[in-house]
Amino acid sequence: MQKLTIATRVSDLALWQANYIKERVEATFPDIEVVLNKIVSNGDKVLDKPLALIGGKGHFTKELEEEMLAGNAELAVHSLKDVPTYIPDGLELAAVTQREDQSDLFLSYRYKTLEDLPEGAVVGTTSLRRRMQLLQKRPDLHVKDLRGNVNTRLRKLKEGEYDAIILAWIGLSRLNLLKDIPYTQKLSLDMMIPPMGQAALGIEIVSDNEKVREIAKSLNDEKTFLCTEIERDFISKIGAGCSAPVACNAVIDGDNVVFRVMLGFPDGTNIMQEKVIKKREKSKNLGKELAQKMIDKGALDLLSEAEKIAFKDEMPQRL
Repeated sequence: MQKLTIATRVSDLALWQANYIKERVEATFPDIEVVLNKIVSNGDKVLDKPLALIGGKGHFTKELEEEMLAGNAELAVHSLKDVPTYIPDGLELAAVTQREDQSDLFLSYRYKTLEDLPEGAVVGTTSLRRRMQLLQKRPDLHVKDLRGNVNTRLRKLKEGEYDAIILAWIGLSRLNLLKDIPYTQKLSLDMMIPPMGQAALGIEIVSDNEKVREIAKSLNDEKTFLCTEIERDFISKIGAGCSAPVACNAVIDGDNVVFRVMLGFPDGTNIMQEKVIKKREKSKNLGKELAQKMIDKGALDLLSEAEKIAFKDEMPQRL
């Protein structure tokens, strides 16, 4: 194999991630030329509607997968949080890179912390997961939808459309966009549970190429793979789509895996929440086990109701 083609979206963050993987592959396999196949996904084109109304996060991966199945790329780099639990036939999620800081981040030009926000303050977020957790803690806040690329979101904050916004720390850090924001606050995992796969990269490959699989495996981090597999198993078992407010996060703490999950209504009510600690060597099926436990408590009915109300008139600012 002389050349490896990586499929990637064209956003600044996606290109950073693809070039990071390109450099790692070139360092480990110096005889292989690595090129990027840059694709504008539907999720990048439609910026005036919530993701759930245009097909969900799969719209960030679908076109890349089609390029791979058409033979125009052998490998794709994704933000793992954007990768659906269903992988098309002929492709596989072969590796997950070492996870970095997965915190969500509070940003504001006026207020130092989330706790400092006054009653009725306007907070921007792209996510029903964040909306649910914000309103559970601060039902007095006015949560307004926030789309666009990272620079657009930061511009809207600076121009005063929002008193504060919540974004993932990792993307802002990778693009060096934090230096001009007066006030930032990392939100602890107990304060704001991240989504499945946050702060890790998913390496998807064509299944019938052993050399590409070897390349992908060189990028894999076993601890992160275990934690994100637990998270993906939970989401898959419970059947949570992008229009369902669901948070799940697994971390390794010494010999244990700590797994936090939360689901509920977008307005912060009807919350189901669990935190489980299990020995690492016995944790492989933890995601499926906890999903079943919550299903037994009525999670499927709750999620069905949550999806029905997610975009009703009580939340017109999402459109």
